[in-house]
Amino acid sequence: MPEPEHLRALAELAFGDPHRLLGRHREDGRMVFRALVPGARRVEVLRDGARHTMAPRADHPSIFELHLEHADDAPPGAYRLVVDGDESHDPYAFAPTLGEVDLHLIGEGTHRELYRVLGAHPRQHQGVHGVAFAVWAPEAAGVSVTGDFNGWREDRHPMRRLDGGVWELFVPGLGQGTLYKYAIRTHEGATLLKADPLAKGMELRPQTASVIEVNAHVWRDGDWMAKRAVSDPARAPMSIYEVHLGSWRRGPRRPEGDTRPNWLSYRQLAHELVDYVADMGFTHVELMPVLEHPFDGSWGYQVGSYFAPTRRYGSPDDLRYFVDRCHQRGIGVILDWVPAHFPKDAFALGRFDGTAVYEHLDPRQGEHKQWGTYVFNYGRPQVKNFLVANALYWLREFHLDGLRCDAVASMLYLDYGAEHEGQWLPNPLGGRENLDAVDFLRTLNDAVHDEQPGALVLAEESTAWPGVTHNGKAGGLGFDLKWNMGWMHDNLRYFGLDPIHRAFHHSLVTFGLWYAYSERFVLPLSHDEVVHMKGSLLDKMSGDVWRRFANLRCLYAHMWAHPGRKLLFMGGEIAQWREWSEERSLDWHLLDQGYDDGALRHRGVQSLVRDLNHLYADRRALHAADHEPRGFRWIDANNHQQSVVAYLRFADEADVVGRPPEPTEASGLDYVAVVCNFTPVPRHGQRIGVPRAGFHQELLNTDATIYGGSGMGNLGGVSTEPVPAHGFEQSLSLTLPPLSVLYLAPET
Repeated sequence: MPEPEHLRALAELAFGDPHRLLGRHREDGRMVFRALVPGARRVEVLRDGARHTMAPRADHPSIFELHLEHADDAPPGAYRLVVDGDESHDPYAFAPTLGEVDLHLIGEGTHRELYRVLGAHPRQHQGVHGVAFAVWAPEAAGVSVTGDFNGWREDRHPMRRLDGGVWELFVPGLGQGTLYKYAIRTHEGATLLKADPLAKGMELRPQTASVIEVNAHVWRDGDWMAKRAVSDPARAPMSIYEVHLGSWRRGPRRPEGDTRPNWLSYRQLAHELVDYVADMGFTHVELMPVLEHPFDGSWGYQVGSYFAPTRRYGSPDDLRYFVDRCHQRGIGVILDWVPAHFPKDAFALGRFDGTAVYEHLDPRQGEHKQWGTYVFNYGRPQVKNFLVANALYWLREFHLDGLRCDAVASMLYLDYGAEHEGQWLPNPLGGRENLDAVDFLRTLNDAVHDEQPGALVLAEESTAWPGVTHNGKAGGLGFDLKWNMGWMHDNLRYFGLDPIHRAFHHSLVTFGLWYAYSERFVLPLSHDEVVHMKGSLLDKMSGDVWRRFANLRCLYAHMWAHPGRKLLFMGGEIAQWREWSEERSLDWHLLDQGYDDGALRHRGVQSLVRDLNHLYADRRALHAADHEPRGFRWIDANNHQQSVVAYLRFADEADVVGRPPEPTEASGLDYVAVVCNFTPVPRHGQRIGVPRAGFHQELLNTDATIYGGSGMGNLGGVSTEPVPAHGFEQSLSLTLPPLSVLYLAPET
């Protein structure tokens, strides 16, 4: 017989073993059926074709019982409950859906497939179809599942506690599309309604229920995935188009009175956006976070559900379709991922079971005051496991090609954002470095590289932390690439200067080469540079309208030739005047204003970016040795008086894998000579030394009329003369157009 205190705790949702009392049991030689059905008028047991009425207990009227004289060993599906006429299998007739190995791995924080065991999983269990629920809530007094299947009653489906603080319940009869949450009873007697941390789907905001999802997408990107697994990303071109899916382009206006945003769906974007990216020649798209988030204005950086793609643009399978089509068009997909912090939304991870489960309890460790968010407790094995498994989930289940870790600096420094000493706690060695975060990042990168060959992990790390892209076993963090924030700030500052002042700030465009090979870099012109009253990229350029466009073309051409992978935020390629806003589409109308000078200039910048991408991918000299000093050589870095810089990019096999070329060597080197004139003064007869004799084709001229320039140039190319210059025996006498960049290469 059950103890009275156990029945009382069960009725109060504070009993960790409801299966011990509920379901079918032998008690004193009899068969007892017991069900917790608050609010029910009639409860019956359907067994062997017969109906038996259950009676409510006098002491706990929400608990119904039936006593039969003879026990049997029939399987769980052999009887059913009928509650007020609704017939179903009894959830408390089933064994746990998690095994000892799973629980052991969860307990020690090493379950890399955590998303396959925690969360909600439609499955057949003991011959019956239903959904297996499991959630980690180590300090909860009780947990129950509530949803549209039980009228959102918090007291209908209590879960059982397994080892390690995992709560589990199999509910027969549920499937795709079911809405649910967890009702978590704290030891203080409060009940918290929480979304599932490992839910595969979530309602569209402002609703916050978790949604049961089934992956039904049939992938057609096998060739891409096979090639990726054996690829060498360091040798391949990488030009990234950063996108906010909700504002790249909007659909038709909705009827008056319909206030829903006119977002394009994942499937619409899979054609419109993907075809555009392919035409523009970008090798990758980087999606600003599509992990579910309740507030549009957070752009996805305040994540509400880490395993659920946002419902704004469709279902998880719709997102898979988008990625699949990217791969079919030869485009990789990188996801902006946020392991640095999470919001304090009441329905989400914060104080999940009434205690600090995913975060530190002490605000000096557990909060980012400037963002109003919690910091993950990277020292807790299960939290580290949650994040590593989440990264692998996106790479495996959505075939993503990389993750860009947001705000890595905020993870690495314990005093990040602190205004005075009392706002943070030092590490055990007395330092400001977050040693747990360092260990987590190394574990993360090792796991990705071990299990997803060819996938990349990029760091948005804004400080001088050493070895971000160095091997973790050698003391680095193990990332593949790091955003070069220093290069970005220096170059935007330089191109914002009036050219008359650039002679005094020449190092802004040359200093980046002093450290260009200390890490493997991405050169980012991201969304962060065109929001919060910073103006658009075009608006940052100096001068009148003509000079602003010319400066922007110079910036792009210099960026695409400079060592480092490329990243451009959407709208930059059409020279958008307005600052970006998530509430509207890009200003595509700028390209469609007839054939006036304005539209020609905008289309010219778009054409330039397209040509830069294709040239960058086609010319190995511009990408194959991006991370090696041997792939770059200055021709002239010191002509500050004229604001002219010239350099070479190499990719000849003998050069890339062997020794760098001697300055006077005239072998068959594959190179591109880049010459930049950063003033509006045309320069005729500008002599530039080059390694090889012969005709040098003008591959690109940013002053060409097709780009909106004046049309000055070198008539398609120029031959060398045996005049020594810049340490070479041969040189070119060039015309440098105003505010221009030239790419030249020897004819082969």
